[in-house]
Amino acid sequence: MDNNQFQYTDERFADLQMLRYQVTDFESLSLQQKKLLYYLSEAALSGRDILWDQNGRFNLRIRKTLEAVYCSYKGNRKLPEFQKFCVYLKRVWFSNGIHHHYGCNKIQPEFSEAFLREAIEQTDSKDLPLTDGQSKEDLCRLLFPVIFDPTVMPKRVNQADGEDLLLTSSCNYYAPGITQKEAEAFYNAQKEENDLHPIMYGMNSRLVKEHGELKEKVWKQDGLYGQAIEKIVYWLDKAATVAETPKQEQVLRKLIEFYQTGDLKTFDEYTILWLQEQEARIDFTNGFTESYGDPLGMKASWEGYANFKDLKATERTEKLSSNAQWFEDHSPVDARFKKTCCKGVSAKVITAAILGGDLYPSSAIGINLPNSNWVRAEYGSKSVTIGNLTDAYNKAAQGNGFREEFVENEETCQLLKRYEDTCDDLHTDLHECLGHGSGKLLPGVDPDALKAYGSTIEEARADLFGLYYLADEKLVELGLTPDLEAYKAQYYSYMMNGLLTQAVRIEPGKDIEEAHMRNRALIARWTFERAEQRQAAWMVRKNNKTYLHIQDYSVLRELFGTLLKEIQRIKSEGDFEAARKLVENYGIKLDPTLHEEILERYRKLDLAPYKGFINPRYEIITDKDGNWTDVKLHYDEAYDTQMLRYSKDYATLPYIND
Repeated sequence: MDNNQFQYTDERFADLQMLRYQVTDFESLSLQQKKLLYYLSEAALSGRDILWDQNGRFNLRIRKTLEAVYCSYKGNRKLPEFQKFCVYLKRVWFSNGIHHHYGCNKIQPEFSEAFLREAIEQTDSKDLPLTDGQSKEDLCRLLFPVIFDPTVMPKRVNQADGEDLLLTSSCNYYAPGITQKEAEAFYNAQKEENDLHPIMYGMNSRLVKEHGELKEKVWKQDGLYGQAIEKIVYWLDKAATVAETPKQEQVLRKLIEFYQTGDLKTFDEYTILWLQEQEARIDFTNGFTESYGDPLGMKASWEGYANFKDLKATERTEKLSSNAQWFEDHSPVDARFKKTCCKGVSAKVITAAILGGDLYPSSAIGINLPNSNWVRAEYGSKSVTIGNLTDAYNKAAQGNGFREEFVENEETCQLLKRYEDTCDDLHTDLHECLGHGSGKLLPGVDPDALKAYGSTIEEARADLFGLYYLADEKLVELGLTPDLEAYKAQYYSYMMNGLLTQAVRIEPGKDIEEAHMRNRALIARWTFERAEQRQAAWMVRKNNKTYLHIQDYSVLRELFGTLLKEIQRIKSEGDFEAARKLVENYGIKLDPTLHEEILERYRKLDLAPYKGFINPRYEIITDKDGNWTDVKLHYDEAYDTQMLRYSKDYATLPYIND
């Protein structure tokens, strides 16, 4: 498909807009590489039901019910109530469950209980998730409070200070009724003092209580989620037969072993092998990865994706990774917390070929793995910037009026127009490649010491590392920034976002919940408070609108370095109380008057604050004997068509996973 013909933007509903991403250069890959990507893509889609169930124990039943109504509804599909039902279903699809994908609050339907009850009554029973002897009315009695009552399961992940984070969260990592104190005591009792190579306790299990005792139900092939994992393993085994290198095949076989055993030491072995495999162009992530969905920051959501290296763009990230020790040595943090030897730091720009699990439809644009601190310290990390997703975001934002509405003046708009895309990509590279990979824990510090604040502090640490170095002459020397003015564009857009514009994603009266948003607010507010005192930055009012003015960018860089030093200390020493104070004081609350102003200005632009992606569709091409001759990509699948196909083709789990 010609670049000029490719349509990045697609369907729009609620606060969401769907985008398409182009898998550039796929056609130039060999047949073996295309086969490998196809198998990895199937593995990445086969775990879809796992995430849905992790996000909430009723999600699979609700999805099946809503989809059955959507497909069989015999009334007037143009009626407002049915249209509101459609929007709700699309939002549930997008969030992989009934809670908002970013804010974690339950999505409230705008249609009535009576409408849904009547629609269910008209739906064929065989299409509904009815258990033996269960009637349609029984199904309604079970699901309607979960769907409609705002007091039932109101938040997927609650991070409110002083509350029991498990009893007030609706995610399905812990059985109902288990308290935060019980869970923390359970895992603390397992940890060995001064263990230099600790496993990631609780990462791949649900904690339940049986006969009054806590135990783990492990996610593995013959355990919980076994039906889905069996399918994942099937496709990973296929992928291993067409691996690009013997090392890559070894990686895939070890991952299969982990899925079969659930052994977390095996997971560490797999992770190390995955880090050491650097020759193949094709790469992937598949498994229990990020812990943002667990209020205690331990249990990992399922995600999968497949990708291949963007050879030209990777030249940029390789310059950073090859100079990792220089950046570590020149960091403003205390010498006690620096790595004396940066090992195995690799970075590349990749082209996503498929998105799955917790990376679909909403996806990160940069990823740094592994999450194990000791593995990172001894073996390094892999960092990626997902170039074709970044490109899709940039193309969709062109000419949307956002910059003109929120940036102070034309001079600053031109600064951003000239440098922002370059510096935004570079900040992502620095964040993922060097930020997450920098620093170290002091001996004996529990990796989980910061508890619910750990994710926010870690994201702040990586963001600050990138912000601090964006203004460094070293980046000009490496040819990564064109001059010493470029960094100002990122400083302005980052501060504007953290102080003002990211609030468009928050409903009036609500707090900031998501870790990345809390991180940006923390950095921007802490820095602005001190910059304002030094007359380096302030807010201005023009035509009854609030704008950020930055007078002295060098002061901001100094402050970013100071905060980075403190954030690294908190991380390295496991200082929970200091982490709590920073996040609670700077990362959560919004000024209601300013918030309403920002929302009103944004509403007039008629933009969607959240974006997500529709995957390409793969087609196997064969000759008359059934032999593969090619793999083709198609970009023609509608959002609802894709979601319904995935629910049919990758329905790997029963509706009840107790």
